[in-house]
Amino acid sequence: MKIGVYGGSFNPPHTGHALAAAELIQRLELDKLLIIPAADPPHKQLAAGSPGPLERLALCRAAFAGISGAELCDMELRRAGKSYTVDTLAQLREAYPADELILVMGTDMFLSFAQWYQPERIAALATLAVMHRDESDKTWEKVRAEAARYRESLRARVVEVENRCVEISSTIVRRLLAFGAPACLAPEVEEMILRNGWYQTGGALRNLPYEALREKSLALHDEKRRAHVIGTADTAAELALRWGEDPDVARRAGILHDITKALGPKEQLHICEKYAMMLTEMQRANPKLLHAKTGAVIAREIFGESQAVFDAIWWHTTGRAGMTTLEKILYIADYMEPNRDFPGVEQLRALVREDLDAAVFAGLEQSVGYLRSLNREIDPDSLNAWKYYGKSTERRLEP
Repeated sequence: MKIGVYGGSFNPPHTGHALAAAELIQRLELDKLLIIPAADPPHKQLAAGSPGPLERLALCRAAFAGISGAELCDMELRRAGKSYTVDTLAQLREAYPADELILVMGTDMFLSFAQWYQPERIAALATLAVMHRDESDKTWEKVRAEAARYRESLRARVVEVENRCVEISSTIVRRLLAFGAPACLAPEVEEMILRNGWYQTGGALRNLPYEALREKSLALHDEKRRAHVIGTADTAAELALRWGEDPDVARRAGILHDITKALGPKEQLHICEKYAMMLTEMQRANPKLLHAKTGAVIAREIFGESQAVFDAIWWHTTGRAGMTTLEKILYIADYMEPNRDFPGVEQLRALVREDLDAAVFAGLEQSVGYLRSLNREIDPDSLNAWKYYGKSTERRLEP
């Protein structure tokens, strides 16, 4: 008897998890696949707004319903303390008369397996099965190298599964839920989440005081971009004081300006469709550039921000001719916040204290020049802004 063990936080369980379960049962010829939600994962903290263990168990029940051979197991939810894999496998060995236990993991988890708690004992208790996380898995050569190392150093039995997959993660699913654009969820799972207001749905992010807005929004960014976002917000507030704008409004625009930046092209287009956004041909052909537009919509529709904040975020990457003062402030704050480091940035930081339009033109001049050097298409709004502020700066400098 072959029993697969498919554990995880399933926070939330999505269609990628369901497809993986069906693929594993078929490709590994399993008699049974145990779906085991972790109560308290030792390797990560559950995201803000996550439901409790029993609620995630209910979501899993709905997500994996109808998959023949899949069986939900609440073993880890009934055990106190951290959900260590080695303890689960030892308990399963006693509970199930299996000839072989097969522990399933994705490539990222497999590559870090040597750092798990008691990997040698895990390898003795179960075969390791590693599956693809996306169709163009660039880590597969590393997987094969690590598999060879584990076989030698841990005496592990390793199976490489050539599975189909849905290219989505629970992190992205949670972001899309918070942004009011659910995707890759079974209808019953989505309905349960929205009914209970889990994952920061149901208006949980609207009209927050700044400190709460900062905390909630930063959690929706990739960790590596948080310093930039904070730097932009603080710089925008400083420039607002200098140029007669409300620093609180500028700070809110700054903390939200990249709110959708962590989403991939497919998710950007999904948000555009959800909110019926009209796109130009250039935007549709370059969805990586859409984060300013989707970010503005999410700032207004989900966070309840003002039209002034919406406009500042909408134009913060391209600029436009005739920008408002707040729009100029966010554009240049994003360009020269303290974490930016490029030739001429210090001169730009000095210039913006004396002449805001000249600083905006300097930023546009550098951006347009850089794109031309790469022979890349330039957004018409950027070209118009470059020409507009070039002429504006020349007029002011005339004797």
